[in-house]
Amino acid sequence: MNVTPQHRAGFVNIVGNPNVGKSTLSNRLVGERLSIITSKSQTTRHRIMGIVNGDDYQIVFSDTPGVLKPKFKLQESMLEYSTGALVDADVLIYVTDVVETPTKNQDFLDKVAKEKIPILLVINKIDLLHGNDDLLEIIGKWKELLPQAEVFPTSATENFNVDNLMSRIIELLPVSPPYFGKDALTDRSSRFFVTEIVREKILMTYDKEVPYATQVIVELFDEKDDSIHIMAVIYVERDSQKGIIIGHQGKKLKHVGIESRKELEKFFGKKVFLQLYVKVEKDWRNQENKLRSFGYID
Repeated sequence: MNVTPQHRAGFVNIVGNPNVGKSTLSNRLVGERLSIITSKSQTTRHRIMGIVNGDDYQIVFSDTPGVLKPKFKLQESMLEYSTGALVDADVLIYVTDVVETPTKNQDFLDKVAKEKIPILLVINKIDLLHGNDDLLEIIGKWKELLPQAEVFPTSATENFNVDNLMSRIIELLPVSPPYFGKDALTDRSSRFFVTEIVREKILMTYDKEVPYATQVIVELFDEKDDSIHIMAVIYVERDSQKGIIIGHQGKKLKHVGIESRKELEKFFGKKVFLQLYVKVEKDWRNQENKLRSFGYID
């Protein structure tokens, strides 16, 4: 592998509270749809790496779950991904938006404030503001909390100021050879993205607690030159949730299958045959052995 003597490479971790646009920003920076995006919080459950390569740099982005007070063992695992992101980053991106209270999660913010690495504070969703005075007021509040941070007002959905953020990230990377092959896009497998896409469609289809009680496991991933045959199981915690997922005459599950298949065909660029099944695994979010088998605990 030929790289320039001044090649830069590093780990850039994206953290923040739920629903501030971390995944949208991550996908803008990576240029691929690696993290599922819905209007619901707690969408991202894992730490997902997206790798961006240039001739003289490699950025390893990590999108992390939103920081929250855990109610289940699953959420404890999610919080560990977020706090762990403070330990091994070369650059930290803290994402907030123009509507959340700056001190919403003071404990985590205090940890961020103690970091010695470069911190880029992204104030997202500025397209929601009506004037510059409001933005200046928000920036002032955040500078009191994170005085060492560089501030980047952005709109990830509108792709505003993302290029400037990207340029600054590259400048802050340490001189280093690449950590992954220069053609790498992510550290995750194809099966992982199947589970994420199906889970996204579940989040968009069902209300209340039901989508958060689901886990998707791929049992078969048979890829050929022009098609992929996928069989996946949707796990829920209770029999009543199974009935809701399936819906009257199976219509809800069929809808999830159709929408997932469309998205998977776009993602993989080939024909997808998808079969979905629903099983009950009682209280899986609080079972350590199940969380381990589902990949949330090492």
